[in-house]
Amino acid sequence: QVQLVESGGGLVQAGDSLRLSCAASQHTFRINTVGWFRQAPGKEREFVAALRWAGGDTTYYGDSVKGRFTISGDNAKNTFYLRMDSLKPEDTATYYCAAGLLTGLQTTRKDNYFYWGQGTLVTVSS
Repeated sequence: QVQLVESGGGLVQAGDSLRLSCAASQHTFRINTVGWFRQAPGKEREFVAALRWAGGDTTYYGDSVKGRFTISGDNAKNTFYLRMDSLKPEDTATYYCAAGLLTGLQTTRKDNYFYWGQGTLVTVSS
């Protein structure tokens, strides 16, 4: 069982930066992908970014965050990060870390992830 714990959320102003962290309880061969999703009140959970390490690291981003967000990982620390720059009020949401054993085509769909964290709230004021 892999447990994921997010941290780093908070209240920031538009244009600010923030870095979220996702700590995994253990390194496991059962996962090869870590993703970030977000959910705003009354909306569906949305894909934000993913990092897949299978024959080299590959990153994936949702259209709304491309060029502003960066996903990275430190496998030695079992910790993964989401660097968020140029934040906008529409980025306000609860951000969730997820993990699973995925193919490249599966990374953007939340149903393909097996492990989930509890989420961390990011609020961006205008």
